Amino acid sequence: MEKDNWKYLPEKTYFLSDVLNEKVFLSGKKIGKISDLVILDKDKIAEVTHLLVSRPFGYPSLMIPWKYVKAFDLNEIIVDVENTEEFAGKIPDGVVLLKDHILDKKILDMEDTDVEVVYDIKMVMKNGKLYITDVDPSSSARFRRIGLDHFANLLKMGRDKSEDALIPWFYVQALPSDIDSFKGNVKLKILKDKLNDLPPVDLVELLEDLDHEQRVMVINQLDADQASDALEEINPNMQREIISSLKKEKVAELIDRMTPGQAADVLSVLTFEDQKAIMNLMDEDNIEKIKSILGKQQEDIQNIITDKYLSVFPEGTVETAQNGYPKLAKDKDEIMYFYVIDKDGKLLGVIDLKELLKADDKALLKDIMVKNVLTLKKESTLGEASTMFSRYDFRALPVTDMDNKMIGVVRYRDVTKLTHHFLE
Repeated sequence: MEKDNWKYLPEKTYFLSDVLNEKVFLSGKKIGKISDLVILDKDKIAEVTHLLVSRPFGYPSLMIPWKYVKAFDLNEIIVDVENTEEFAGKIPDGVVLLKDHILDKKILDMEDTDVEVVYDIKMVMKNGKLYITDVDPSSSARFRRIGLDHFANLLKMGRDKSEDALIPWFYVQALPSDIDSFKGNVKLKILKDKLNDLPPVDLVELLEDLDHEQRVMVINQLDADQASDALEEINPNMQREIISSLKKEKVAELIDRMTPGQAADVLSVLTFEDQKAIMNLMDEDNIEKIKSILGKQQEDIQNIITDKYLSVFPEGTVETAQNGYPKLAKDKDEIMYFYVIDKDGKLLGVIDLKELLKADDKALLKDIMVKNVLTLKKESTLGEASTMFSRYDFRALPVTDMDNKMIGVVRYRDVTKLTHHFLE
């Protein structure tokens, strides 16, 4: 690419995660890597004014003005300066750094409610200038940050969905003058009324990223139907924590909007005293059906055990399990855990898919597995399974015999479906 010809190319989109750590060249030699971008906030958009280039061997970083950038594309970032050292030294006070100051900051609405986190940032190249157009709080952005786009697509959390979650820069208020790596937040100019338009599954992902007080604030900010759907979808531990901080009248209102089966699922994670207090405030037409479902929890779990789960041997490597995952997971009912077994089928440990993705490729599965595994027996009751699911944040629990051999697994979702089946 000839110098400066890139400035006349069509618009091109980048994400900050694409650009960070890309090599920077001067006269054909690498001088360092992109560690950050300096921006100037221009209200509706922000513009990149400098590249921050980290150098090896302890040399100070370079802050190179954008006007000296002669080519900018992934794998080809070229600058043209006579003396690099004139751009070396301490970063001046008041400079806004895109990665250091914006990435991973909480997004606040106008009422200072924390609703999301900036996981990535969208940029557009136009007429030789690089503009910041959107912040990206989506789950797929988190995968993109750690180079796992293929797994994001596999789990149906790809970039197309990320586009729907983008928050335009013009919704972002002027950045505070004292923002830095440790303080300051990204604040919106409008109320985040888009919360009520989010599907429950996306809302649950958002809630999981917040602390307890923030979750309660978001639930209270939602309309009743959306709050009810979200409360139904979140895990039992989070349900119990949120319910404990809401007024019982509010909880009764939300649970009344659920089907009796769904209501029983939520109530089952509470103490008997809390169940009674909330049910006394609910619509009487639902109470008898809910009580019937709660009573059925004494049934055993044999009918909901599945043998369609992922099993691996302890001497396998992380790389082999990762590469084989799409094939192994095909037609399986439970795909978020790998159960490590020996040649006799005895359960040795379990590996969460998320931990597998983070592990070193060459590590052995036996070295990263959790060895102390909580299990159910085939004689366990639905109530016992529900109690264990509510106490521990698991998506599924293994079922073993008296010799610790794997019989199958019980999924939290199947426990939920069973209570719905009792109603029919």
